[in-house]
Amino acid sequence: MSDESIRLLSVSAVPYSYRVLRQPDRVTEPVMILGGALQGMHGWPAMEDHLGPVADVVTADLPGMGSAGPLPPGPVVALLCKAVEGIIDDLGVPQINLFGYSFGATLAFACAQRFPRRIARIALGGVPAELSAELLAECHQAIRCLENGDFESFATMAAKALMCLDEERHVARRRLAYRYVRRSLLHSAQRSPRAAADSLRRALSEHPDFTGGLTGVRTLIFSGEHDTVTSAARHRDFAATVPGSRVVTIPDSDHWVILERAEDVADLVTRFFTDAPLKSAPCLVPVAREELSVAGPAYV
Repeated sequence: MSDESIRLLSVSAVPYSYRVLRQPDRVTEPVMILGGALQGMHGWPAMEDHLGPVADVVTADLPGMGSAGPLPPGPVVALLCKAVEGIIDDLGVPQINLFGYSFGATLAFACAQRFPRRIARIALGGVPAELSAELLAECHQAIRCLENGDFESFATMAAKALMCLDEERHVARRRLAYRYVRRSLLHSAQRSPRAAADSLRRALSEHPDFTGGLTGVRTLIFSGEHDTVTSAARHRDFAATVPGSRVVTIPDSDHWVILERAEDVADLVTRFFTDAPLKSAPCLVPVAREELSVAGPAYV
């Protein structure tokens, strides 16, 4: 049985916290999970269920997220990397495994470039390696709605911009994922609109050099087959800049593969962090098209 604790830290006078589920019978280094721009420490049940038996699981409210203090003006990736390294130091371990999704993949990659010796393995999902002008325009329009107090329109526009809603492309649990994403965005907007706008704007504008590669860290890169934020082909191009990396495209999913195929993603990541074979992972098996039972407009 794992033991849960929350630790309070600060970086550059900004308070933040992390949560650790300790596993006394762990078989690999602790796994730190870094999520999207508005995701905090309490949104990873599937990952915790799969990783909990084999590793300490670490989630965080980094500066600007969840219960942490606000970020200062200007570029913040370097500060967030210092916050992550502060967690590693506080854990008292030489290395961790690092999982990053979406903006969390941006941050995880930047961390691995800055202190590769502290990272045993890194798994990067939904990497925003190349954002189209159309996507950026849609997201900035959504942010303007947020700044004008139109939270409902913001949540709808942002959710649509980050998902594949083309019914010709099969995405498992699409409607369920859409409702969850929209509800989460709406909740973040209503709770702290300024912080939400700042976090999203930074996620769209601050990126490490994804062409510079990464050496010395075992790397897994995965994406949904129909990811409209960064295509599966662009993920493969990115993987080619990381020597020895593994790349996986997960069928029947889009950028929100961590919701649409949550159990399968958790299984894949657990296999990678424990050096188990990936080729038999359930995520590689297509998902049967589910019966549609949602009445009325689906994406409002």
